[in-house]
Amino acid sequence: MSVKQILQGKTLLLVDGSSYLYRAYHAMPDLRGPDGEPTGALYGMINMLRRLRREYPAEYIACVFDARGKTFRDDLYSDYKANRPSMPDDLSRQIEPIHHTVRALGWPLLSIEGVEADDVIGTLCTRAAEAGMNVVVSTGDKDLAQLVNERVTLVNTMSNETLDPAGVVAKFGVPADRIVDYLSLVGDTVDNVPGVEKCGPKTAVKWLGQYGSLDGVIEHAEAVKGVVGDNLRRALDWLPMARRLVTVRTDCDLAPHLESIEASLHGQPEARDEMRDVYNRHGFKTWLRELEAETQGEEGAYPADSGVPPAATVDVPRHYELVTDWPTFDAWLERIEQAELTAFDTETTSLDALKARLVGLSFCVEPHHAAYVPVGHVGLGDDIQLPCDEVLARLRPWLENPARAKVGQHLKYDAHVLGNYDIKLAGIAHDTLLQSYVLESHRNHDMDGLAQRHLGIKTITYESLCGKGASQIGFEQVDLERACEYAAEDADVTLQLHRTLFPQIEAEAGLLRVYRDIELPVARVLQVMERNGVLIDRDLLGRQSHEIGKRLIELEAEAYDLAGGPFNLNSPKQIGEIFFGKLGLPVVKKTPSGTPSTDEEVLQKLADDYPLPKRLLDYRALSKLKSTYTDKLPKMIDPASGRVHTNYAQAVAVTGRLTSNEPNLQNIPVRTAEGRRIREAFVAGPGNVIVSADYSQIELRIMAHISGDANLLKAFASGEDVHRATAAEIFSVAPDAVETEQRRVAKTINFGLIYGMSAFGLASNLGIARDAAKVYIDRYFARYPGVARYMEETRIRARAQGYVETVFGRRLWLPEINGGNGPRRQAAERAAINAPMQGTAADLIKLSMIAVQDWLEASGSPARLVMQVHDELVLETPASVLDEVKARLPALMCGVAELKVPLLAEVGVGPNWERAH
Repeated sequence: MSVKQILQGKTLLLVDGSSYLYRAYHAMPDLRGPDGEPTGALYGMINMLRRLRREYPAEYIACVFDARGKTFRDDLYSDYKANRPSMPDDLSRQIEPIHHTVRALGWPLLSIEGVEADDVIGTLCTRAAEAGMNVVVSTGDKDLAQLVNERVTLVNTMSNETLDPAGVVAKFGVPADRIVDYLSLVGDTVDNVPGVEKCGPKTAVKWLGQYGSLDGVIEHAEAVKGVVGDNLRRALDWLPMARRLVTVRTDCDLAPHLESIEASLHGQPEARDEMRDVYNRHGFKTWLRELEAETQGEEGAYPADSGVPPAATVDVPRHYELVTDWPTFDAWLERIEQAELTAFDTETTSLDALKARLVGLSFCVEPHHAAYVPVGHVGLGDDIQLPCDEVLARLRPWLENPARAKVGQHLKYDAHVLGNYDIKLAGIAHDTLLQSYVLESHRNHDMDGLAQRHLGIKTITYESLCGKGASQIGFEQVDLERACEYAAEDADVTLQLHRTLFPQIEAEAGLLRVYRDIELPVARVLQVMERNGVLIDRDLLGRQSHEIGKRLIELEAEAYDLAGGPFNLNSPKQIGEIFFGKLGLPVVKKTPSGTPSTDEEVLQKLADDYPLPKRLLDYRALSKLKSTYTDKLPKMIDPASGRVHTNYAQAVAVTGRLTSNEPNLQNIPVRTAEGRRIREAFVAGPGNVIVSADYSQIELRIMAHISGDANLLKAFASGEDVHRATAAEIFSVAPDAVETEQRRVAKTINFGLIYGMSAFGLASNLGIARDAAKVYIDRYFARYPGVARYMEETRIRARAQGYVETVFGRRLWLPEINGGNGPRRQAAERAAINAPMQGTAADLIKLSMIAVQDWLEASGSPARLVMQVHDELVLETPASVLDEVKARLPALMCGVAELKVPLLAEVGVGPNWERAH
């Protein structure tokens, strides 16, 4: 049944509140309000209830929750729901605010003692259907599928699934009136209701198809063969009880809580004053701004720059125009030429930006009005769509004009696509992907998710147009009308997102600086760098792959000898049998199932004392190098350029660091000879050299700056070896008397404390007793009290506000700093210490990339950036300008910021990356 059909006549909309409580709690991150109280489940419930009222504007509504205490099922079966853990404390603390908010949103709330929410819903469905109403039940509970009929439909907002009678059959294989029989056979693990052992959904559907009903299955139990037949016969006495437990009651006495549906379940308007208080108290700033803007709008003063799109609160008609003739195209070209800001998007043939070809372009200059210009759909006559070359020729002046401001979602991709047509996209004023990343780096930033989260809009998905898996078609094959609706919506939603997200960034000086001065300009540098690519020596990698292959065979033979026979070196089960059964090695730790673990950590510990684990570690490391780099890199070389062109993902790491993929150039090991040899295959072209510029001890310098510790500042200011200076402080000796082992201890502490290392971790790293490690740490903090003070103040501040910040104002969210279990909280506390340093280092290297690229372009230098790896920039430089590049690089990198300690960048040169590093 379609939504339109559902809403014909009177409609009752029911929400299975108990189902959504848990789903919202587990789906959302550990959000915290200004008072530190958990708010994730509350946020999820508000979002879902608001969305339901928009999509299903029913006359009658109710949100139904389980009440505390037992029900009749507990009396029938003492183990009913016995395996359910108690409600998490962070969720139970949100129950009262959720109930209050549900009522403030205008929803009647039902929670009836002694009656489960399912049975309340079942009874209401029956009463409403008898009164001639249609019923929509929003739930994620499969048990309620038994209620579906021509008047009752289930919707699941989490999975966007709708179940009418045909949908139930498609999902379960049986009609709704056989769901009870089906559940009785398969059981319900959530409620701890056993079924027939080993009877899964396929078997249950088969039996019900053969014998018609549960009674028919019971009657023919003797005819069922095999083990499952034996299991069925053993369950015959139990099945009637199972059926009673899984049957949703439809005849409950709901008095005095409910007089009648018509009298008691009328939907009410939101209580705006109460919702304003809810949004204020729990820190839901976007919704608060939306509410304020909506109120002002009703008074005739809707603020144009409020960032609150009308679609978030009212259903506004959309006007999407398919552009297939020149007069319409020229009208839109004039419109975007005059617009202050245009949302722009491309539809293409591939996710690989450097290989993608255009299928169409979309534009939007005001919300709900957008256009799609198809240029590459297949199977159409020449008169159906405009020719791509001519469209681009007419658009080129606008696309390349820096004065024509554009906003998009991940415009680096679109810039690459246009670059394939020799067009240099300019005027990138905003990017909603980067806006989301700056505001909430810990969340996902895909447009569909952003639209749902910030606008309350469910967008058309790519899969709904093109399918998925082996049967997926290309966008060029999509029908023009449907393509227009999808592509124009992308541009429209992007503009709406910008109006919602950017005002939040503008309101915070630090966030605005990170967005405007770091993320937006570095996106352009990344696009240039990705197109440059890095030259690869294919033959050298081939030789290395052959050598590693020979060494793997040798290691395999050595492992067989040590194990006393051949075994699968990649099988945890076989390794465990040999380690702990055959060789009697000590058990370091166990898996959740209770078997001895053979994971990487265990192998590392055992390798200190036993040769076989060491061989396995060596084998795994070399095998990964071979499969990931020496075998794979040659296949990724672009035939036209002879280079690999990685993708730098800008909005993934919560700390602000870049990540690299296809191929990953940031994970090549440098601590092994084999890993360093792979870097030898990254070479310069004829007449060029590789130049590497690397920040020295950058995170330690940032620690000195942030903590303001006098002794640490002094060590860096005087140009001392900071590890030697630290050792001198810890061991109370003169710097020139520090021994090699003492310096090693100091270095481990210096870097370990940045990552929140404990005494236990330090002891493991140094191979010493924990008491000795604690003494070292205590001495360290005694000599560097500013570091100790910084760490404690940072933990307190992180718990209070839920985030920490970099020197430049980047906000690093820590969702689990006040929630989660003990280990996750501790990990969040360690991250709170490290994130400002790692994030500041990320900001510095991005600022360096911008400064270097600006200088290269302004000076006309033929040198070019080809890689960025953590704190290192790599350039391919003609020998003729080498001296100038070597002189300018460190000055540029050290001049991007002024810290309390001097920045230091070291430059190396060589024919390949390894020699230059």
